[in-house]
Amino acid sequence: MIPIRTEWHAVTDVGAVRTVNEDRYFVSEELGLWAVADGMGGMARGDWAASQVIGALELLTPQPDLQGMLDAATTALATANDHILRESEAQNSRMGTTAVLLIVRNRDFGIAWVGDSRGYLLRGGRLYRLTRDHSQVQEMVDHGLLDAADAAKHPMRNVLSRAVGVVTPLAVDTVVNQLEADDLVILCSDGLYGVIGEAEMEDVLTRLPVEEAARAMIARCHQLGAPDNITFVTISTVEVTLVQFGAAAPEA
Repeated sequence: MIPIRTEWHAVTDVGAVRTVNEDRYFVSEELGLWAVADGMGGMARGDWAASQVIGALELLTPQPDLQGMLDAATTALATANDHILRESEAQNSRMGTTAVLLIVRNRDFGIAWVGDSRGYLLRGGRLYRLTRDHSQVQEMVDHGLLDAADAAKHPMRNVLSRAVGVVTPLAVDTVVNQLEADDLVILCSDGLYGVIGEAEMEDVLTRLPVEEAARAMIARCHQLGAPDNITFVTISTVEVTLVQFGAAAPEA
């Protein structure tokens, strides 16, 4: 099987309403890990809480296999969770953040998440959501009390049922799968998908090169009011050829 390599692009924007950007992102090619954390604006120091997640991930060391790296990353999230809880108790003020991360090992990948920051996969012109929101509205959808269209507009759509820094022990969900050439994985805060929607994300990401698509989506969010911070990281896959390895391609 032909190996693949990854290329990434990241962008964060304060939006048009908020004065502080409480989103954070992390990229480490050494770890094969990318992450987005969205500090909870309804609580104190959401930016600090998001930074605790990133700080915990920065201390990780590379693990050779996917599951080992996922386990290490999950432990890092639990460490950040405990740190935020201790600070919340000391300050007598609740803090919290979402987190979503991607780990890639060869063609295998895993996503871990807490909250409503999402992971998507764009493959063959179709956008697939890889994560399930930890929110009260998502639970209503799961129980058949609300359909997906109404959920996107529900006034309680931002009320989380799970977040980093709220309770212990921390419950982290994970999914694993395999990448194909020309896949695009997107990690994002709700300031993106909650404003322009998945259909528009799919359209822009399919039509435009990644960096141009990023600029277009940020501009579109601002056109629609950009009520929240906007952060997303894109990770694309490219098959590695003999020429890229530095060897001459065989003659026909």
